[in-house]
Amino acid sequence: MKQLVLPFVLLWLAGMLLTGCGQTEMQVVEEAPAETEAVEAVTPDQEVETVAEAPAEAEPAAETEAASGGDEIFLAIGGESEEGYDPTLGWGRYGAPLFQSTLLKRDQDLNIVNDLAESYAVSEDGLVWTVKIREDAVFSDGEPLTAADVVYTFTKAGESGGLTDVTVLDEAVATGEYELELRLKEPQSTFINRLITLGIVPEHAHGEDYARQPIGSGPYRLVQWDEGQQLIVEANPLYYGEPPQIERLVFLFTDEDTGFAAAQAGQVQVVSVPQALAVQQIEGMRLYDVQSVDNRGLMFPFQPATGQTTPDGYPIGNDVTADLAIRQAVNYVIDRQALVAGVLEGYGSPAFGPVSGLPWEEPAAVVEDSAPEVAEQILADGGWADSDGDGVLDKDGLKAEFTIISPASDSTRQALALAAADMITPLGIQVNVEGKSWDEITELKHSNVIVFGWGSHDQTEMYNLYYSSSGGEGWYNTGYYANQAVDRYLDLAMGAPSQEEALVFWKSAQWDNQETGFTTPGDAAWAWLVNLDHTYFVSDCLDIGQPQIEPHGHGWPITANIAEWRWTCS
Repeated sequence: MKQLVLPFVLLWLAGMLLTGCGQTEMQVVEEAPAETEAVEAVTPDQEVETVAEAPAEAEPAAETEAASGGDEIFLAIGGESEEGYDPTLGWGRYGAPLFQSTLLKRDQDLNIVNDLAESYAVSEDGLVWTVKIREDAVFSDGEPLTAADVVYTFTKAGESGGLTDVTVLDEAVATGEYELELRLKEPQSTFINRLITLGIVPEHAHGEDYARQPIGSGPYRLVQWDEGQQLIVEANPLYYGEPPQIERLVFLFTDEDTGFAAAQAGQVQVVSVPQALAVQQIEGMRLYDVQSVDNRGLMFPFQPATGQTTPDGYPIGNDVTADLAIRQAVNYVIDRQALVAGVLEGYGSPAFGPVSGLPWEEPAAVVEDSAPEVAEQILADGGWADSDGDGVLDKDGLKAEFTIISPASDSTRQALALAAADMITPLGIQVNVEGKSWDEITELKHSNVIVFGWGSHDQTEMYNLYYSSSGGEGWYNTGYYANQAVDRYLDLAMGAPSQEEALVFWKSAQWDNQETGFTTPGDAAWAWLVNLDHTYFVSDCLDIGQPQIEPHGHGWPITANIAEWRWTCS
């Protein structure tokens, strides 16, 4: 009975916002493409958020009283995965898969610890990963979880072509009921991340409907999914770990303002808010300021516009951003500290690459921030000058002009785009700023500067963003960046026997301290701006423990330790 009233509550809250009840300006939510985990259909940084409609048989508002109890909590912490919750297609790669268990996991300090696996070992040549799994794990339908299910999951993920990249896997073989081998085509230093992020699915129940009716061995099981409105899950009584203390979770799919208003009205116990709202206060709730590697940056089309198009007919290249001096000048003139202070209200940190703050960041890739004199000199040395006195630089008849596009549904990215444009324009570069739907961005992402967001604990993301052959593959390397020397460093990093041995090559791909790299001292393929802190309001009665340093926001990363959450009020 209770769950039917939630769409009514959300509609009421949305109405209150539109009539001036809310404390923030209402953002227009554009239509976004389905957040499928297939490479060609999803952007890893889009956040699909919709305001729910009320069903005809909505229950009376009194039924919402359960929204303040410890047995059931309500969360508004991000968009839904509209294509479902299938790990073989990528669900869980940015956070705990919730319904499924993984072989390994990261603790609150990001150390790698066992989950389904009791132990694992890697052969001396790095080609064979031997895993022994626990014998007491069962799926939520009561069927035992065996090595055959792990083998099936890895094999299926390899066949699906989804965002969980297991292309290096040659074969997975069960060597016993609870032992298996993952045999690789070649060593891969990042393969351990597949054991951390790939949730195990049941071979006997993994069919066409699985993504919408997932069965797993994780701490929670799906009860009801009202698409576009809410997802209801309950504690899995067959979970092998410590039983979750919160029996029932209801995830509400709202836009930023509606979620905030729901928290103000006492309808949700956990809400994710943009940094601009984090400075406010909500009675009965406290702010969690969680460090993350979730970044935002300006992606530059790297190739000139030659008339080339993608197979779908989308234009590739931009003559202005193809010029190295333009890209480097933008990188030097940006005042990242000001973006953190002004746009993020202090909840964040400057970013100079896709891995700022992580152990594999190259320190020499960090350049002087807010250096307009350096930027001006770079442009002058690159042949850019205002030859006709109109205030806009030109070179060989080409005006220094480009457009920054951000998703119209994301207020933080819009603000970053506008602030960056204000910083760049005094250089004599004409910067236009536009907000578009994700469908429109799909067509424009290879020929315009786009405010993208990424951020992962897995170095493979860096490889996918900058490796030349990733150009045009879904949302990876949309600027078609290509540098053979960088490719070589990335190949050496991926093929290293261990993550430790790969470190020097990951750093060299960013900047080798000599002549090449994808960061500002080298090709300046992006102008990275900031790392966000993830900001949440949480009920004073809810103890969520110590959150991890979180990755990009998809997959609700705050739920990584959700089985440990506790309700502390009577």
